[in-house]
Amino acid sequence: MYKIPPKEIYLLLIFAILLAVSTNDLISDFSVNADFNHLAQEVVLIALSLIALIWMLLDIRRQDLEISALREELLTIKSSQPTAEKYVREAKSKLSAVISQQFQDWKLTDSEKDIGWLLLKGLSLKEIALIRDTVEKTVRQQASAIYKKTGLNGRHVFSAWFIEDVL
Repeated sequence: MYKIPPKEIYLLLIFAILLAVSTNDLISDFSVNADFNHLAQEVVLIALSLIALIWMLLDIRRQDLEISALREELLTIKSSQPTAEKYVREAKSKLSAVISQQFQDWKLTDSEKDIGWLLLKGLSLKEIALIRDTVEKTVRQQASAIYKKTGLNGRHVFSAWFIEDVL
């Protein structure tokens, strides 16, 4: 399930409160026969708040579906990969061990290691954020911390560091 960022939760609450207060005010103004222009303004305010609330809920639903599709795609890719020859599996295993050891030597945190692996797999910061149920800004900060600890200038140099001499 998609973890709704706090900013979106606050906006949803603001629009919901605005909608409730405006509706209550409209009902009380209508009962005292308020001016038509005032009632019309409140109806417009209620309509705009309702549209914004629905729009945000639909966007949250769309994001949830995107995340689910991305996770499904990852599972499908993992399960449909052809079986590699023994020497390829051994090489992958050795490279994985080397990368893990290098992450240790660089003193990366567990979160930074996770980000590092996903960067090496070629995922974008947005995709990593979706997979890790966090915001993209957090992933960007963790990636920057990785680059700082490694002394490397960005994701391409980071990836190339591991395979440059192999090719």
